[in-house]
Amino acid sequence: MLKKIIMFFAIAWVAVLPARAELKVDIIAGGANPISIAVQRFEVADDASQKDADQIRTVVEEDLKRTGLFRIVNHDAFLEHVKMNDMPNFKSWQAIKTQVLVQAKLYGMADNQYKLEFYVWDVNGQEQIEAQSLVASRKSLRRLAHIMADAIYERLTGEIGYFDTQIVFIAETGPVDKRVKRMAIMDQDGYGMRYLSDADTYVMSPHFSPNMQSIVFLSYYNDDPMVWSLDLDTGQQRRLGQFGGMNFAPRFSPDGSRVALSLVKNGITHIYEYDLNNQVLRQLTFGNSINTSPSYSPDGKKMAFNSDRSGRQQIHVLDLETGEEKRITYGSGRYATPAWSPDGQFIAFTKIADDTFYVGIMNPQGRNEKILAGGWFMEAPSWAPGSRRIVYYETEKDLDDIGRISHIRSVDITGQNIYDIELPDGINGLEPTWSPKLP
Repeated sequence: MLKKIIMFFAIAWVAVLPARAELKVDIIAGGANPISIAVQRFEVADDASQKDADQIRTVVEEDLKRTGLFRIVNHDAFLEHVKMNDMPNFKSWQAIKTQVLVQAKLYGMADNQYKLEFYVWDVNGQEQIEAQSLVASRKSLRRLAHIMADAIYERLTGEIGYFDTQIVFIAETGPVDKRVKRMAIMDQDGYGMRYLSDADTYVMSPHFSPNMQSIVFLSYYNDDPMVWSLDLDTGQQRRLGQFGGMNFAPRFSPDGSRVALSLVKNGITHIYEYDLNNQVLRQLTFGNSINTSPSYSPDGKKMAFNSDRSGRQQIHVLDLETGEEKRITYGSGRYATPAWSPDGQFIAFTKIADDTFYVGIMNPQGRNEKILAGGWFMEAPSWAPGSRRIVYYETEKDLDDIGRISHIRSVDITGQNIYDIELPDGINGLEPTWSPKLP
């Protein structure tokens, strides 16, 4: 039985003091001038473990560093250690070119819990700009760290953090001619990977529900390709419905009440919408073309999808209220796998042109196209909360030109700071989907 472990129990705001001088990361430049952050060694009290405190500090630093928006000040450069509730000597921190100072203290509590207090200081402005207290299970060190990193990130960028999130994906193992595909889940930094499906059933295209209670996916259970759902609390799996044909590419609506999917009937693929409450299936696209890869706009009123109705695979947008459809891509090549950003400002896509695959973004009208990455094969872009980063997978040829290696990668919307999310040895990562922030 699979169980979703709720590790974070409470958040209590201690104080947030307004800054006199605005301290913000230049996010438009993609971290061209990263903010320098010094994270002091955490203090410990009341039976707290220094080892645990050091681990939290390391995870916070790694989260912030991976964004490309921050520079972590080397610990050896520190000229002093400021105790909690003491005022920093700001000149000492300015001397080592620190712009932000972070203090923290870990307390042991009853019922096997920890309390973490932390302060964030604007060194040049000489004032405290954030202070929080977090309470969590002692088993939840990494999540505690991700929540702390989110708070710092949000204060300094004004954007929604994405560290306290997970990624569901297809973990592929085995030789090229006999791959085993299992659904797996991990933290956004690759930690704590675990399988959600067995090795006997071929699965594809997993996607989270907005409330993180379930995942929809394509399963070939008993060699019958159908959309299934997985309850993350109980581990229970169930077939979504009896639709009378192969169905695939499921996506939840923003309110979680509907699932869009592609359904093949009489050799024609169209997009349908399944109402989970009323168990009613509604056809959304018509004609003789292939229509697939649905993605809802954040307000649930529109849907992006790809279709070959123009003779070549392109992205279209459907108004779900009026039924009006509009093609939005006219560039060279073929466009596929659209994914609407959480803030509604962009649509990510896969583009195939000149024997090369690309991942890019454009506005919802199909203009201002920007290519973020390119390679031999890449697909399945998915957005982090806050619409700052995209996760996707890239497949590369092995040295022998026979084998294939697939990586899960993340890229900033500026096209900078691409990095691999590390997976266990022997595992290829495909079709990643980034979760909303954890409840």
